[in-house]
Amino acid sequence: MSSTTSKAKTTAPAKPAPTMLPDMFGGMNPFVQAWGPVGEYVVDATQRTILFWDLLRQRSEQYYAQKAKAVPHVLNFDAELVLDARTFKRPANYLLVRIKPPAGVSIDAKKRPFVVVDPRAGHGPGIGGFKADSELGVALRAGHPCYFVGFTPEPMPGQTIEDIMHAEAVFLEKVIALHPQAEGKPCVIGNCQAGWAVLLVAAIRPELFGPIIVPGSPLSYWAGVEGENPMRYTGGLSGGSWITALTSDLGNGKFDGGHLVKNFENLNPANTLWSKNYDIWSNVDKGAERFLEFEKWWGGHVNLNAEEIQWIVDQLFIGNKLATGEIVTGDGQPIDLRNIRSPIICFCSRGDNITPPQQALGWIADLYGEVDDIRANGQTIIYAIHESVGHLGIFVSGGIAKKEHNEFASNIDLIDVLPPGLYEAVMTPKSAAVANPDLVVGDWIVRFEPRNMDDIRAVVRPDPENDRRFAAAQRVSEINLGLYRSLLQPLVQATTNEQTAELMKKLNPSELPFEIFSDRNPLMHLVAQLAEQVRQQRQPVSPGNPLLGWQQKVSEAIVGALDGYRDMRDKTMEQIFLATYSSPLLQTLVGVPASDEPRKRPEADPKRIAFIQKRIAELKARIAEGGVREATIRSLVFIGLAGEGVDERAFNELRKIRAENSGMSLVEFKQTLREQFFSLLLDQEAALAAIPKMLPADAARRAKALEAIRRTVQAAGKPTGERAERLAFIEKMYGAAGKDKTPAKAPAARKPAKTAKTERKA
Repeated sequence: MSSTTSKAKTTAPAKPAPTMLPDMFGGMNPFVQAWGPVGEYVVDATQRTILFWDLLRQRSEQYYAQKAKAVPHVLNFDAELVLDARTFKRPANYLLVRIKPPAGVSIDAKKRPFVVVDPRAGHGPGIGGFKADSELGVALRAGHPCYFVGFTPEPMPGQTIEDIMHAEAVFLEKVIALHPQAEGKPCVIGNCQAGWAVLLVAAIRPELFGPIIVPGSPLSYWAGVEGENPMRYTGGLSGGSWITALTSDLGNGKFDGGHLVKNFENLNPANTLWSKNYDIWSNVDKGAERFLEFEKWWGGHVNLNAEEIQWIVDQLFIGNKLATGEIVTGDGQPIDLRNIRSPIICFCSRGDNITPPQQALGWIADLYGEVDDIRANGQTIIYAIHESVGHLGIFVSGGIAKKEHNEFASNIDLIDVLPPGLYEAVMTPKSAAVANPDLVVGDWIVRFEPRNMDDIRAVVRPDPENDRRFAAAQRVSEINLGLYRSLLQPLVQATTNEQTAELMKKLNPSELPFEIFSDRNPLMHLVAQLAEQVRQQRQPVSPGNPLLGWQQKVSEAIVGALDGYRDMRDKTMEQIFLATYSSPLLQTLVGVPASDEPRKRPEADPKRIAFIQKRIAELKARIAEGGVREATIRSLVFIGLAGEGVDERAFNELRKIRAENSGMSLVEFKQTLREQFFSLLLDQEAALAAIPKMLPADAARRAKALEAIRRTVQAAGKPTGERAERLAFIEKMYGAAGKDKTPAKAPAARKPAKTAKTERKA
């Protein structure tokens, strides 16, 4: 008996540890058996809820861990500090770091560096290098040295926007000095709010920049479409920027970036109040890591000085002065975007409700009447419009906007040498039937097609009456700001200190959830223990449970209700704004008379006009100058002007020819190409007539140059139509050179064929 008892004791299973969960959470217990699918769903939903609460706890702990760092960021790459602007004579809380290439990635010292500047729009830095497929990752894989400009959470005392501009200029000087062998100046990417900051620097220091890419960057703040872009009405409905000054005063001289984040979240209440949390709750077993990864950036709020945010709101958001040349630096230098000499690539999306295409491209219509005005300024402007990607997807890259970032990076030299003008980047998939696939980098073929101002106006839809309303809102803002500063600001500042500012920050709706769900709340320790037990006893609901369908339908109903509220709210906001600021009486009272242009249009600088006229005279005088190299480039430009645009394969073929013949540098090629382009633009007949005189008498050298022309023109496939006619004309010209024969007259330019795009606009 005793022997049997002893044996039983040694083989019995260990007694389970005490649990805080009811027995219903383990195995196929009587509760689940009794209630069937309902019991199964209740167990699963309860477990998911506990895991979701614990996930919010982890998010809060991650938030405070990030906040404790001196320089918190979400970069996915190793980096080393190059310059710290906090040590500059004009200090700013900005840092320049060099990105270390990942294992297996090699950098070409001759390729131009890329500099990614992150937006300081409420969140911390790193979104441009958030993923392996982000802008930094794409540029690194293309062999470019990469740098990143980030910032610390707290601004330096007295820091201004001009201090930041100065710091970014010093950063670029350093990058250029570190890469003396690079073919071309740095390509600078300014994401979102960093886009306008980069263009401010480029307007006063154009010599520091190569191509400039501004993804999702608002540059024309009054632009938009009625019924679609409600965010632009916010300033007018609040009475102007006095509310910004009040918020900064309540923050004791600092503006909490959480307010900016809240503005973004208010655009989509269904996502903010329900979908974001529901999506992770319903899939908490698989989506936790991705949720925490994104929240690490989204919840990392940073501060701005009162002077900084007031300048941004008054000069840009409400004043809309960037595209009209009204911004002047402290030393009296006007900031004119027409001074920029580098190509500007505007990447925007119709799915972006924060920076819609109208605000990304409207500045082009503000500054220029026709494409010839762009050319006269020597500017190259390229735009690409995605059909669906949201605001963050534009510069996070990943799978949605990856192709655009890949194509911009791999064709950055082509972009740099494009002749002045307006282009749209058109991308088509590379198929097995494509001509010369070896000349295509990646899975897409990019072509830069010429556009005119009608194409821009079709997107932007400029409206003088719209400008009149916003001009009235600007004047009301100035009046209210003056009243606030005179009557209320002294009292608010006298009653505010660091303690009250910290309390206000904690009560901010963007900040409060972190406090509630952190371990500072004693109840969250219990949640952590429960969550650990749930993971050990996890019992997911079966996919066929009918209550899952009910759950989804309830969610869809909530989303529909919140979307309906959003639409009603936005429509009401728009109607109030239109009713208020369309009033002729109000417009007259604040100084916006109906007979005048509602906004200032930048005039042509007399010095610029004189320079252009001098340059035209020089180019005309030198039309017949040059040798076989200039003649070949002029011939290629002449043929290329007849096609649909510049195909990357043609440039890559030309690059191969240049390498085979130890040709000119990229800088020399760009300069020569622009001169030949303008020669054809100014006097095509004289420019073509001069080609035979520029060619050598040696038939072998002429034949070699003609072969280079054929290879380049045929790189994108056999030429047809007018382009084929122009190639035939050039072939006859090269054959007749040295034989005292007058070449045939150049084929007349045809009107462009009506494309599907123009038909849709019609």
